[in-house]
This record gives sequence, structure tokens and C-alpha cells, in this order.
Amino acid sequence: MIFKKGNKLNSILPIRCPQCHKGKFLEKPVYNFSSFTKVRSKCEHCNLNYSLEPSFYFGSMYISYGIGVAIMVATSIISNWITNVFSFKATFIAICAVLLILGPYINALSKIIWANIFFKYRGE
Repeated sequence: MIFKKGNKLNSILPIRCPQCHKGKFLEKPVYNFSSFTKVRSKCEHCNLNYSLEPSFYFGSMYISYGIGVAIMVATSIISNWITNVFSFKATFIAICAVLLILGPYINALSKIIWANIFFKYRGE
């Protein structure tokens, strides 16, 4: 672990259970397109029910939007820094490519951040 126990980043970065930081949060790896970041029903380690209500993870769309905007701004800045000339077409293509590659990870990241808002670390 990079951060001390109980730190939310110990759950968010490796996409682990928000309560115990040990159990897997997703059913399959992020880039496995057969289940596209489907969240498990319960933690295999601490038995935490990951869904408080039906459609619980719809709220994670707001977080996904924020992450997407931040990535678009960063991609625009980096694209313009590398080329030294602003080109709407080149910037647009760069943003589309980056979001296409990072889309599944952004989806998973937004869901685990959303879960960490509602579930607290309980430790051992």
C-alpha cells in the first residue's frame, strides 16, 4: 500500500472494496468488454453489499463527467504544447483517442469514487 490504512486512495486507485480495501470491486478487469465494468453484488472479503438501492451507480455519471472534462482539458493543453500550434482538428482527434482508450477506466474509476462517498473504511 502506498498510503496509510483507511485512506480512500487505497480503495480508489486499485479499484478495491471501499470498506476493507481487500476485496475486488468489479466482476472482471476494467478492459474486459464482456461485462464492461460491472460491479460485484458483494465483497468476497468483508461481505459488504455494494449497492444500497437499485440504480445506485447512476450518480457516478456526474463524477465520470468531471473526470472526462479534466482529461479533455489536459489533453488539449498537452496537444497544444507538443505541436506549438493550435489546430482544432488535431486537438479534437487527440481528445477522442484519449477518451476512447481511457473510457472503461474512467467508468470504473467513477463508480469506485461514488462508492467511497457512501461507504467508510472499517479495517480488519
